[in-house]
Amino acid sequence: MLTIKTITENREEAIRRLAVKHFNATDYIDKVIESDIVRRNTQSALDAHLADINTISKAIGALMKEGKKEDAEAAKAQVSKLKENVKKLEATKEEAEKTIRGILVLIPNLPHESVPEGNGAEDNVCEKMGGTIPSLPDDALPHWELAKKYNLIDFELGVKITGAGFPVYIGQGARLQRALIDFFLDSAGEAGYTEIQPPYVINADSGYGTGNLPDKEGQMYHCGFDDLYLIPTAEVPVTNIYRDVILDKNSLPVKNTAYSACFRREAGSYGKEVRGLNRLHQFDKVEIVRIDTPEHSYQSLQEMVDYVESLVEKLELPWRILRLCGGDISFTSSLTFDFEVFSAAQKRWLEVSSVSNFENYQANRLKCRYRDDHKKTQLCHTLNGSALALPRIVAAILENNQTPEGIRIPKALVPYTRFERITQTITV
Repeated sequence: MLTIKTITENREEAIRRLAVKHFNATDYIDKVIESDIVRRNTQSALDAHLADINTISKAIGALMKEGKKEDAEAAKAQVSKLKENVKKLEATKEEAEKTIRGILVLIPNLPHESVPEGNGAEDNVCEKMGGTIPSLPDDALPHWELAKKYNLIDFELGVKITGAGFPVYIGQGARLQRALIDFFLDSAGEAGYTEIQPPYVINADSGYGTGNLPDKEGQMYHCGFDDLYLIPTAEVPVTNIYRDVILDKNSLPVKNTAYSACFRREAGSYGKEVRGLNRLHQFDKVEIVRIDTPEHSYQSLQEMVDYVESLVEKLELPWRILRLCGGDISFTSSLTFDFEVFSAAQKRWLEVSSVSNFENYQANRLKCRYRDDHKKTQLCHTLNGSALALPRIVAAILENNQTPEGIRIPKALVPYTRFERITQTITV
């Protein structure tokens, strides 16, 4: 969430930048400022009362020693009255702080100055493109048909076992999944990321820390009896490693990677846009997370973008990088770059990664800090990116590499799959 300092010292600037996200922040910010004035005035009165109590309490002993019992009793009465006022002031301060917190969690992060104006995905700006879009015959199959032909993925079996959006991977399909996970994790390790194996369920504090609660509560699966949530991405448990932690500046940037299954309740529309692997309730993903200083975080963001670009290049997929506009960027992000790969049989671009800098928005919720050169604590910047999400990568690999002899495996994956082409069908 935004810091009170950001809002109180830069009111007009905050309102202007939030308007890029199509968020009218005026009433929210004014309420925060109003409540903060109450909080600060109350704190001043509280400090004065506590100082008076301390001074008078010391005087009571001296009065008793001097035999001035009546004056001592009057002083005690004064202390008692001050203590009653202290309770009222503490309640007022607590209520003001509660109001501030309640409003701050409803205000999105400030978009970076480079975020373009726009209403939605159609207004995102293409920054860069690469790879070659393959020329497929007219009878080329979409991935859901290829999955059926080669018995790689059984969507109907997933419906039987669980429901729609929970596919079952079989034989070479399962092997391709595992190969991609290992390839992404090994690549991240070579790039200096320390691997983490996180829990797949989190508590409410962790969801709050990364901004998933209360903003995305409806998108997460909730285990009501234990009040735990299935993770929507490994970003959440990995970033929460640093909740309530003070890091040494010399240890930054922290670089972590993690594989996890991801669970999302988000409902989609019907049709080819969400068919097959295009949108799932459970899917696999390798995540990269960085914790950094404010002055270095945008260099980190560029390094993460360059790294994800290297992955799609190695997978021999046509790709493009989009700078998200104000109407499409997430609630918590300051700046996001989306990676899309072209799915030749579907003839459309598929999002496979988002790489984002949250600046200190998550860190303020997490109380994730570092000690600077002057030994003062400062809020960190947090960043994360998909590197990569598997479903649409698999869809593009299957579609773009289909041949009469089978489906060709990109060279970088062959050491992991241990086969160069998908040809056989395996039944269960």
